[in-house]
Amino acid sequence: MILRRLVLFANSNLRKSEQLSVSATRLLSSSPDRSTPPQQHSIDDSKLARLSHKDWLAPNEVLKIFENVKDPTSLIPAYNHYSRRKDYQPTESLYALIINKLGQAKMFDEIEHLAKTLNLEKKRCRFSESFFYDLMKLYGNSSGRINRAIETLFSMPDFGCWPSSKSFNFILNLLVKAKLFDEIHKIFVTAPKLGVEIDACCLNILIKGLCESGNLKAALQLLDEFPQQKTRPNVMTFSPLIRGLCNKGEFEEAFRLLERMEKEGGIEPDAITFNILISGLRRKGRVEEGIEVLERMKVRGCQPNSGTYQEVLYGLLDKKRNLEAREMMRKMVSWGMRPSFLSYKKMVLGLCETKSVAEMDWVLRQMVNHGFVPKTGMWWKVVGCVVVKDRDSQVDLDRIIGRQETNG
Repeated sequence: MILRRLVLFANSNLRKSEQLSVSATRLLSSSPDRSTPPQQHSIDDSKLARLSHKDWLAPNEVLKIFENVKDPTSLIPAYNHYSRRKDYQPTESLYALIINKLGQAKMFDEIEHLAKTLNLEKKRCRFSESFFYDLMKLYGNSSGRINRAIETLFSMPDFGCWPSSKSFNFILNLLVKAKLFDEIHKIFVTAPKLGVEIDACCLNILIKGLCESGNLKAALQLLDEFPQQKTRPNVMTFSPLIRGLCNKGEFEEAFRLLERMEKEGGIEPDAITFNILISGLRRKGRVEEGIEVLERMKVRGCQPNSGTYQEVLYGLLDKKRNLEAREMMRKMVSWGMRPSFLSYKKMVLGLCETKSVAEMDWVLRQMVNHGFVPKTGMWWKVVGCVVVKDRDSQVDLDRIIGRQETNG
């Protein structure tokens, strides 16, 4: 009798073991991925088989199981299987882990599928702003699903989690980057409803959006909002305004705004602000004024950067002041700066026109040292400068150069 009971007990355990193996296999087979190696499936199979055990699983144990899953197509079926267990306990950490893994695999449809289950768990699980912020970043930056990012922002209060200005400003900045200017104001006016306090960053984003949409007048009017919101403007406030004025050729207004920035706000302009002015002046052919701004920077103790010198260099090249441009380039190289390929190209072509062979030799050497390779058309121009001595040869070479440039 005892022997018979032992045999029945052994057979019962064997059947249970077979059921566990079958259950784990079914768990993975619901979402096959032919790109995943067979050995990878077997590894994940053994890890996920723990979800089929009748032993009670603590949340940290479940987290370790999902951390070890390498095949992202197994995540949703595994989660669905876990959610049917009696010891199922949703946690923010588990949701964040699965969403992060799906995001790395660019499985954004699966993320949306999982996010829909959040509403079912909001009474059993608390979610922090950090969780929703990361989810909005995935929707907005990685998958381009801006509407889903906005919906996530407005769903936060339903979970007892009110957004801060960080989350609110992220959505505003997302809309500016996407050039969805009509939507920015719609979101902005909902700040009180969401319990968000307007800060300098929020107003700066609005100013940037208005400037980029061409509504410069409204952007300038927003400067009056800072004291009303009990906050102060900063460099990031004025830079897009100055850029907008420069783009419209209103340099007197731009310089007046610079003075207002310094006198009224006590804000020191940085290299970016000055670079905007120099670039704007250069595009309008006002190179001398751009050089004056460069000197003004130095006097005020604002250190010019490579972008500053690059804009001045472009201005000199545009005016065909090649020798001054070469000297500027020489200084940049000696200071460890790297002139752009376009400035090298303009310099070489300008020196070819004046037949300045010695200067051109130096420029070509620096160009190659910085990893730039002159193209065929540029080499033909150089050859024409160096070897052509008579008029007939020049005509023939010009004809060859024209043919080479036509052929690319």
